[in-house]
Amino acid sequence: MFYLYIIIIKKLKVMGLDMYLYKKHYVKNWDHNTDRKFEIVVKLNGENHTAIDTSKITYIQEDVGYWRKANQIHDWFVKNCQNGEDNCQESYVDQSKLEELLQICKDIKANCKLVEGKVANGYTFDENGEKKYDYIDGLVMENEEYAADLLPTAEGFFFGSTGYDQYYLQDIDNTIEILEKELSTDWGIHTPEYYYRASW
Repeated sequence: MFYLYIIIIKKLKVMGLDMYLYKKHYVKNWDHNTDRKFEIVVKLNGENHTAIDTSKITYIQEDVGYWRKANQIHDWFVKNCQNGEDNCQESYVDQSKLEELLQICKDIKANCKLVEGKVANGYTFDENGEKKYDYIDGLVMENEEYAADLLPTAEGFFFGSTGYDQYYLQDIDNTIEILEKELSTDWGIHTPEYYYRASW
């Protein structure tokens, strides 16, 4: 008797905190509102894609921000836009909140200096089950209390490092770049809506 074994190898996503900022544009055309009309054309391989009824499109969504394991940014969204609820849900983010986060990040960038030190590079567990960090040479924040007060790190399942170091400031730089780009556009009466979601 012969047995045939089929092994299916599935590419698994590496676990960790993935964070997304979306922008939704309301583009529904109403017959009574002639001052505001959108022409929507969907093409596939250069040809009009007729399977989608463009008259029924209500929103167009763009991915405008992505972070990975930026737990201080995630914690800020949870506390300020999700009422402390952290269940991987999509949550509305008022544009004024994005402006507030941008200002916090700029303040940290302006007031926190990096100096040589030891940076956490993963961890193991000792015989008592206590987490033990491994450290390597790197750059740490000289005045981490300032950052910790404005934008503290947060522990979580595969949330990454909670150190105030070069990687923390990389997340700050990334956030400034994302938010400056978004907030520099004057949308007039067609202001988009922003939403945040995280998964791990």
